Amino acid sequence: MSALAETSTSPSILPSAPPAPIVFTDSAADKVKQLVDEEGNPELKLRVFVQGGGCSGFQYGFTFDEIVNEDDTSMEKNGVTLLIDAMSLQYLAGAEIDYKDDLEGAQFVIKNPNATTTCGCGSSFSV
Repeated sequence: MSALAETSTSPSILPSAPPAPIVFTDSAADKVKQLVDEEGNPELKLRVFVQGGGCSGFQYGFTFDEIVNEDDTSMEKNGVTLLIDAMSLQYLAGAEIDYKDDLEGAQFVIKNPNATTTCGCGSSFSV
């Protein structure tokens, strides 16, 4: 006699990947790709950093860099790499880096949930 075993298949819940420390929008990645292509150096990466200054205490900075430091967090999107040093990541965790081209001009914009105060131009903040 063979017994038919009944099996229950419940959906398995796979652990999801941790959320990205920074949201790097398609618009920002596409603009970085365009700028890197114009420079003719595919090794360039966009470095985003926070430094003291500005009217609110801290300010954002952007630069191109070929070097990835040991403490950098890197993200890739649309063929470009975003770099953030460990100190800056503390202030930028959960932020969105976007590129806007509108009536106010064309610029990279950071929407930072950690900022308690931002200045009128948006380039300076406090926590």
